[in-house]
Amino acid sequence: MAPGVVLAAYLEQGPAAHGWVEDQVWTGARVATLIGRKFHVSYSVWGATRLMHRLGFSPQVPARRVAERDEQAAQVWKEATWAEVREPGRHAEATSASRTRQASPDGRPKDARGADAATHRS
Repeated sequence: MAPGVVLAAYLEQGPAAHGWVEDQVWTGARVATLIGRKFHVSYSVWGATRLMHRLGFSPQVPARRVAERDEQAAQVWKEATWAEVREPGRHAEATSASRTRQASPDGRPKDARGADAATHRS
């Protein structure tokens, strides 16, 4: 059987069948580890992710939440404390800079190369 078919079968079994019981998602890192364990081949996370796509799978990102998290306290903090401490945002035009904007010929030194041929294109 071709390695791609075998890997696809492993992925179909789900992460729990291969030792990941925390959640049921395949990440690029998990698939790279699975490939190393089953096929004794080293794959990068990026390479494992590309291979997953070729096999028709998509990597998932597990939701990481602390088991002891108090949702009500977190909501109160967001509404009260965060509203007080966050800084107001800046307007986009105040920080925007364009590296591709054409320079004005008026700002060019008179002895600069091509200064006498400065023409605008439309």
